[in-house]
Amino acid sequence: MTEQKPLNKRTARDRYTHLPPVVRLEGISKSFGRVRANHDITLDIRPGMIKALLGENGAGKSTLMSILSGRFPQDSGTIYIDGAPVRFTSPADALTAGIGMVYQHFMLVESMTVAENVMLGQRGGFLLSPRRMEETVARLAEKYGLEISPSAPVSGLSMGEKQRVEILKLLYRDSRVLIFDEPTAVLTPSETEQLFEALWRMADQGKSIVFISHKLQEVLSVADEIAILRRGEIVDEFHESDVPNQKVLANRMVGRDVVLSVDAPPVPVCEKVLEIEGLGGDGLDDIRLALCRGEIVAVAGVAGNGQKELVEVVCGLRRPAAGRVEILGRPWNAFYPHPPRRGRSLAYIPEDRQGLATCKYLDLVDNFLLTTRHAFSRRGLLDRAQAEEVTRRIVQEYNVQPGHVDAPARALSGGNLQKLVIGREFFREPAIIVAENPTQGLDISATEEVWNRLLEARSGAGILLITSELNEALQLADRIAVMYRGRFVDVFPRTDEKKVEAIGLMMAGVQPE
Repeated sequence: MTEQKPLNKRTARDRYTHLPPVVRLEGISKSFGRVRANHDITLDIRPGMIKALLGENGAGKSTLMSILSGRFPQDSGTIYIDGAPVRFTSPADALTAGIGMVYQHFMLVESMTVAENVMLGQRGGFLLSPRRMEETVARLAEKYGLEISPSAPVSGLSMGEKQRVEILKLLYRDSRVLIFDEPTAVLTPSETEQLFEALWRMADQGKSIVFISHKLQEVLSVADEIAILRRGEIVDEFHESDVPNQKVLANRMVGRDVVLSVDAPPVPVCEKVLEIEGLGGDGLDDIRLALCRGEIVAVAGVAGNGQKELVEVVCGLRRPAAGRVEILGRPWNAFYPHPPRRGRSLAYIPEDRQGLATCKYLDLVDNFLLTTRHAFSRRGLLDRAQAEEVTRRIVQEYNVQPGHVDAPARALSGGNLQKLVIGREFFREPAIIVAENPTQGLDISATEEVWNRLLEARSGAGILLITSELNEALQLADRIAVMYRGRFVDVFPRTDEKKVEAIGLMMAGVQPE
C-alpha cells in the first residue's frame, strides 16, 4: 500500500460550504415513557462536513442518531434525504439510504479476515477470490487513509484496527453519512490522530460525518460544525469560524462553568489491601502490584491488553491461573467465593454498566438492591421500604436523572446509570474499589462528579482504576501501571515526568530508554 501524505486538517472543505444538506431532521421528537429524549429537533447534515454533537449524558444525542440510523422510530417529525421525506423501520433501511453508524462495540467475525468482514453480507462478495477481495479492500483503505492489512485475521487486530474495519464496511457500502459514537474511547493517542486524518479525508471526498464525543478538545480539533443538545433540545450551533473556546462550550453543554480538573491532595497511605505477585495465565504475564488504602493506582492502556482478565481475577470472576493474589490480607481462595458484604469488602464498578452492573428491566430500587440487599434484610425478610428510602437519597445525592426510583434502568442514560452504580457501591463502604473505565462515555459534568467521588473515597479505600483515558490517570492516580499484551510495561509514580511523557509509547508496547 502506498504511503499516504498526512492531511493538514481539511484541504477541500470550501467546495462543500454552500451545498444543500444531505440529511435534514425536522421537528424530531422521541419519548420513552415519562422520559423525553428528543423534543422538536431540527438539524442539517451537509456533504463534506464534520458535524460534532455535544451534550450531557441524557441530552438526547445517541437517541437522535439512533433514529437517523434506523434503530428507533421517531414519535413525530420528519427525516429528509436529499430533500425527500423518508421513514426508516430498521437499520437496513438507513443503510440502503446511505446512512451508517460506527458503534463503540464492534460487530465483527473474529475468525474471518479483514477483507471477509468487509465483504460479509454483500451481494457477490464471496464469489470473488480471496485475492480479489483483498485487492478491493486495499484500494478502499488506501483511498481513505485507513491503513490495514486486508488478509489479517480480525482476532489479531488492535482495537483501533478493528474500528477501521467497521469504517471500511460502511465505505464499501458507499455510505454517504457516517455516524461515529464516541470513536476515540478505545484508541491510543496515535490511533486517534490516524482516525482524525481519515475523517478529514472522508469529508474532503464528500462524505458527511457526525461525530459524537464528550471530549471537548477533540471536537475543537476535528469538527467543522458543532451542535449542542441539552435536555433533548438543540440549544446552540456553531461553525468552525465562530466556535467559542472549550470553557464556553462546556458552559453551554451543562448550563454552568465546568473545568475538568480536580484537586487531589495526598491522603495518608495505610495498610496494604491488595497484593499481586507473579499473576499469569489467561493472557496475563507476571503481573506484580500492591495497592494500599489511601491511594489510587491507575492501570492505563488500550482496551484488550489484559485489563479485563486482571479485573476478573481481582473481583472473583476468574480464578488465578498462576501466581499469588491476596485481598484484604486473605488469599484469593479464602476471600472468595464469600467476600464480606460491607465494610471490609470489595466494590466493583464494571465498564459494562448496562449489562453486568445493572438489569435494564428492573427499577432503580431493585438495581440498588443487587449488591446491597443484605443491608436491608432482617431474619430473611427484605425491608423494601427502607431500601426505597435509601435509593431516593442516593439518587438525589448523586444527581441521577431523571430522579424516578420506579423507572426502569433502561430509561436512564449511560452516565446517569453510572452515577447510580457508583452511589450503590460506595454505600457498601468498601475497603477496595475496582473502577473499570468509570467515566467512559460520560459528559464533562458527570466526569468531574465521578472524579471527585473517587478522590473522596480514597480516605477509606484503595482504588484500582482501569482507564484508557490518559488525562484521567494523570488527574487521579498516585501511581500509574501501563499495560500492554497482558503485562505491565512499567509502574511509576505520577510525579515521574519523564515516564509520564512516554506513556503513549508504553501503551504501544515500547519501553522508553
